Amino acid sequence: MDETSELKKQTEESQVTSNERDAQKGKYMTFKSGNEYFGLKIQYVSEIIQFQTITAIPETEDYIKGLINLRGKVIPVIDVRLRFKQDPFEYNDRTCIIVINMNSMLVGLIVEKIAEVVEIKEENILPPPTIGRTEKAHSKYVYGIGKVGDSVKLLLDPDKLLNDEDLSVVEQANEMIIEEEREV
Repeated sequence: MDETSELKKQTEESQVTSNERDAQKGKYMTFKSGNEYFGLKIQYVSEIIQFQTITAIPETEDYIKGLINLRGKVIPVIDVRLRFKQDPFEYNDRTCIIVINMNSMLVGLIVEKIAEVVEIKEENILPPPTIGRTEKAHSKYVYGIGKVGDSVKLLLDPDKLLNDEDLSVVEQANEMIIEEEREV
């Protein structure tokens, strides 16, 4: 392939990814947790999977449920309700795991149920309220309030769902599992 053809191919590929980004702009995957609906930018969502067996990690926060093996990749899973200091719920057939790409790491979010994918225009996103912010534990994870028709969605910043300490515990557990698999 000559240089011109290669350059044309790269340009087409970058246009496709640019077009995909444009198509995803303003789109949010929404899900229910407790009595509230939350939204994640669709670009963070890798896939949605059925709830599956989770291997617990000892000595971690209660909201870190453990690790799952997703097609050979070991990923940490957190329970969104517990992370937001809401009452725990019993997992059922509507419970699923949203796999998100967070800081170049896949993380699973256990949610009660997926709601829908919605488009929220920039002008319909308000900053989170500052009144009573200390009362709501999940407020520090919310970067905006999205107005959708007559309802609102709390828009999450996925980078704040796990703190640095949680990430290091998960990475250590992941390394231990990889070592154990090598020994087998």
